[in-house]
Amino acid sequence: MSRRIGLTAAAVALPAALVFTGVGVGVGQAATPPAATPVQSPAHRAGAAANLDDPAKKEIAMKLVSSAENSSLDWRGQFKYIEDIGDGRGYTAGIIGFCSGTGDMLELVEYYTDQKPDNVLAKYLPALRKVNGSDSHSGLDPNFTKDWKKAAADKAFQDAQEHERDRVYFNPSVKQGKDDGLGALGQFIYYDAIVMHGPGDSKYSFGGIRKTAMSKAKTPAQGGNQTTYLNAFLDARKKAMQSEEAHSDTSRVDTAQRVFLNAKNFDLNPPLKWKVYGESFEINS
Repeated sequence: MSRRIGLTAAAVALPAALVFTGVGVGVGQAATPPAATPVQSPAHRAGAAANLDDPAKKEIAMKLVSSAENSSLDWRGQFKYIEDIGDGRGYTAGIIGFCSGTGDMLELVEYYTDQKPDNVLAKYLPALRKVNGSDSHSGLDPNFTKDWKKAAADKAFQDAQEHERDRVYFNPSVKQGKDDGLGALGQFIYYDAIVMHGPGDSKYSFGGIRKTAMSKAKTPAQGGNQTTYLNAFLDARKKAMQSEEAHSDTSRVDTAQRVFLNAKNFDLNPPLKWKVYGESFEINS
């Protein structure tokens, strides 16, 4: 599983995207000609299509991230995933790669315990608080991984994973993408970046990557070109990935996101074909 840099975070379901529609009007010969349709800004044009929080688009986003994080489109099959991948962040687990060393796993288990106090992971909360910020397994071994997999069969834990994924990663990135005038593709590019690099304003966090991109190109909301801006963002994202050996393979940018961008598939419409780490994937509907 590929992992993010400096993870921790903040995010909840966003309102459905506004859809701009025109009303057809029949015009007779003597009727007054209809007024000219106003030209919409790139931001409005992006908003006219389904955003990434549309259920069908969100499903595509989950599959795209899972292809890079788990080499599988079956993202729901990852609730039980857990291992230490040797990236200095302790255990990496679940549908979005919650880490014992970066705070988001702790927040997940805290939320799960709020919802279901007698769960099998609640007893690890003291240990998770102690190892936060390190790669230590102290207090977690030898049974934490076994108990994680046991918890993963619980619908309440699955719901907790989805809740925290949305709160910490998905919703903030989609909101920022909308604010920047980006379509579903740009919103996904933001989401994938925040999953790996975490939120925040440090140089190689999501906020830092966005700041670098904006120093090179205007967002569509600022009157910029969507292709130009997203290329600038992906360039900055690659530099962030290359700053850490664990993420030096940039194929999720080069042979996936850049492919969709070069095709100007701003609405992230299937069919989609891409490669990650040399493995081919496709979504046809």
